[in-house]
Amino acid sequence: MSAVPQSAVNGAVQHPPAVESAIKKIFKRVIPLFFIMFVVNYMDRVNIGFAKDELSADTGLSAAAFGVGAGIFFIAYAIFEVPSNILMERFGARIWLTRIMISWGVVATAMAFVNSAEMFYALRFLLGVAEAGFFPAVIYYFSRWLPDSHRGRATSIFLMGSGTATVIVGPISGALMEMHGLLGHAGWQWMFFIEGLFSVALGFVVYRFLDNSIESADWLTDEEKQGLVATIDAEQAARESKRGTAKVSRWKLLADPQMLLFLWIYFAINVALYAVTFWLPSIVDDVGDLSEFQVGLLTSVPWLFAIAAVWVSGRISDRMGKRRPLLITLLLIGSLGTLLAVYVSPWLGLGALCIAAVGFKPASPIFWTIPQNYLDARAAAPGIALINSIGNLGGFVAPTAFGILETTTGSTKGGLVGLTVVGILAALSVLLVRGGGRNDSVGGGAVDSAAGASAAADPKPASA
Repeated sequence: MSAVPQSAVNGAVQHPPAVESAIKKIFKRVIPLFFIMFVVNYMDRVNIGFAKDELSADTGLSAAAFGVGAGIFFIAYAIFEVPSNILMERFGARIWLTRIMISWGVVATAMAFVNSAEMFYALRFLLGVAEAGFFPAVIYYFSRWLPDSHRGRATSIFLMGSGTATVIVGPISGALMEMHGLLGHAGWQWMFFIEGLFSVALGFVVYRFLDNSIESADWLTDEEKQGLVATIDAEQAARESKRGTAKVSRWKLLADPQMLLFLWIYFAINVALYAVTFWLPSIVDDVGDLSEFQVGLLTSVPWLFAIAAVWVSGRISDRMGKRRPLLITLLLIGSLGTLLAVYVSPWLGLGALCIAAVGFKPASPIFWTIPQNYLDARAAAPGIALINSIGNLGGFVAPTAFGILETTTGSTKGGLVGLTVVGILAALSVLLVRGGGRNDSVGGGAVDSAAGASAAADPKPASA
């Protein structure tokens, strides 16, 4: 049986039956598990946006201090991301992702006992330490379990978890916040405690159902395992034939100009996403005369549209095989939404933020298909971790800048204008990226720079 794709129909790669069967099983068993993990993970990360007013009142946090606390999570995340991913390679995805979920849930639960600004900062930092490595571990997992032709859809479904979280975190957190006074505890305490415990419980489920490798998956037949491994290895061999076989140094990845572009673009995407995510409840609250539950419901609206956009864009991306034009379009749509939100009423501003979410949210999964294709297996784990860790510093910059602006000006409009500029600059930067899918040209990769390969590398696609 041939291990490589047999044909391409209307841009869609066709694999041998055993490989297609294995891929379907992965989409039924593995992808949903990662989806649920990201829902819970992301919910614990951003639920502080709903606790902002009550938490600030109880602990004396200013808007600027809250912004720093919300963003300090990403400082720890950036520091420990690459080491975490190296340990994941050593211990395996099953053990490491289980560790991440359980430790993450413990710290998230402890947020219920915050009684000072200092404790708030400390726990947010520990939350970043606990989660570091989760996202790149999943992206790397996809690169070792799925052919390039299916990674766009898998990544989109996975990242729909964060969109789903932003939809359900509003109503759920709003409802939990209304438990205020129960057993003498504040509503925000109940919210952190209950949502954190759920993450701990999910960690044990992960250990039960996740496998480290294709070979260890007893739910795949021998033919499916062999075909899938051969297909992925064939794609890797194709990359090596174009980029050389020298060992890649983790510390030389930053010498590659393409990696620097990846870092900047993902940083910009995160600035936009987290600014909207953390401050959307406050923007919606400006409508006035709304309960906590109603605010939660309204903040879900933009993310409902975003989920649909993630799903549609992922399918379009895999079918076309061209990632860059779609990514540029999404970034410009998001920028238009944030710009409109500056000049309209709060109700119309909610509609403008729907446009922003439709642009910025699906930009993230489409972006990740580009470095996945650009980096070969020897550089994928550290490369993905590096992009994610540095790029996620946007999650620190966004709430911190918004908090300072709100404290000094009493408005978030300046921040929304800044997001528009960031989105447009990111869209322009995508024009400089080489490679973005099987139908986009791929020049040298990070392997080329690290190994000193010729700059005149074959520009044809790295995989069929």
